[in-house]
Amino acid sequence: MVGWHAQAPTSGAIGEGEANVSIEENKALVRRFIDQIFVNGDVNAVDQLVTEDFVPHTWPSTGDGRADLKSAIARVSKGLADARFTIEDMVAEDDRVAVRVTATATQVGDFMGMPPSGKSYTIGEIHIFRIRDGKVSEHWHQFDAPTMMRQLGASG
Repeated sequence: MVGWHAQAPTSGAIGEGEANVSIEENKALVRRFIDQIFVNGDVNAVDQLVTEDFVPHTWPSTGDGRADLKSAIARVSKGLADARFTIEDMVAEDDRVAVRVTATATQVGDFMGMPPSGKSYTIGEIHIFRIRDGKVSEHWHQFDAPTMMRQLGASG
């Protein structure tokens, strides 16, 4: 972040080996995660931004959360283009950062069992990130799937 501002350390117990990272640093990490991983689909950013024992709580995991995230990036990148995430709200406390975003993308390939439609969607999403040692260690995600599918032309 540019400029000077006070950075209060996170409250709560700091475990052995954990950095005393500020709330503002956690929020900056989440902004970087959203930009590099969700928007740009940068598989190489995963190892920089995510702990080795990363746990994705919203999708099935093979037990290797980093590899699962990299696979998800590759899969989504084939199906969607022009992804944009607008951060509407960001709230942080202790080791958690919650973000409400508006997500937009265009379906250019197979995506969630649907053939390419060329259509775009705009939906709301909620993401919760847990931060440990300056990296994302856990992630939860909820999104408006019915609206997305309707906008992409799914019937039913």
